[in-house]
Amino acid sequence: MSIDNSPELPPLALIAGPTASGKSDLAVRLAQRLEAQGRQAVVINADSAQVYADLQVLSARPSEEEMGGIEHRLFGAWDGATACSAADWAAAAKREIARLQEDGAVPILCGGTGLYMRTLLEGIAPVPQIDPAVREEVRALSQGEARAALEAEDPEAAGRLAPADTSRTSRALEVVRSTGRTLKEWQAHKTGGIGDMVSLYPLVLLPERECLYERCDRRFEMMLNCGAIEEVEALIARNLDPSLPVMRAIGVPEISALLQGELSRDQAIVAGQTATRRYAKRQYTWFRHQPPGSWPRDDNKTIDEYDIFVSLLRENG
Repeated sequence: MSIDNSPELPPLALIAGPTASGKSDLAVRLAQRLEAQGRQAVVINADSAQVYADLQVLSARPSEEEMGGIEHRLFGAWDGATACSAADWAAAAKREIARLQEDGAVPILCGGTGLYMRTLLEGIAPVPQIDPAVREEVRALSQGEARAALEAEDPEAAGRLAPADTSRTSRALEVVRSTGRTLKEWQAHKTGGIGDMVSLYPLVLLPERECLYERCDRRFEMMLNCGAIEEVEALIARNLDPSLPVMRAIGVPEISALLQGELSRDQAIVAGQTATRRYAKRQYTWFRHQPPGSWPRDDNKTIDEYDIFVSLLRENG
């Protein structure tokens, strides 16, 4: 995910960071600045909750007013009944980026799902389909049994995964058992990434943590007053598989519990705020450590998009 600002490659701006960090507003301001220079700019969603049409309020999807006259794509593009994987999103994003670049437009990726961005830029590991019998066998293990097996069969993976990380432990174990190669070995041969085909202009927003958490708290309570409850009521009425990502999105389980009488309104607010802060904390940690050190970081307090994207704006001015 390194930066290559070659003038021979088409530009791609990227604004990333945890939820409630101000990414959407900055993306729109950058797009408006580019369009004022006579260059079309389009914001492309890179957030795993904002892809779902069912989660307009709870995902904080930008309203028409917040879009500021700028075209936005891949927002609400998936029905909640269909899970959108990182590979699914990356394929769609590649198509949108290619179309925009053919037209001479500047795509601006904006979101908080690091896995989406990494998959788009670096590609995906060509792991074969897992043998169903192996998958069933691994999923039948307790976490303790799976962890012990992984330590024996893929000690490198066991060393980097938290003991309580059930899903990644199972994934690593089923890959090595089904293919005879570790997940890390497969990941060393990723394919399909566009990182070497674009001139990347990235920015990671990392506001001061307490300010970020306060904003998360205010926003969740505002969501409840602005349609989030009705949004979850509509989801429940669809009788979707509870394991689908849309049903596990931040706020959906907490508001579901409110609607079912398991939590009071105040309890649901506290639960939703807590879940949002924990999610923001995980995102903050990921974006602080995972992207290359060459990617600029900013706290978004006194940010000016011209200062951050000066080379992009000069290129297109």
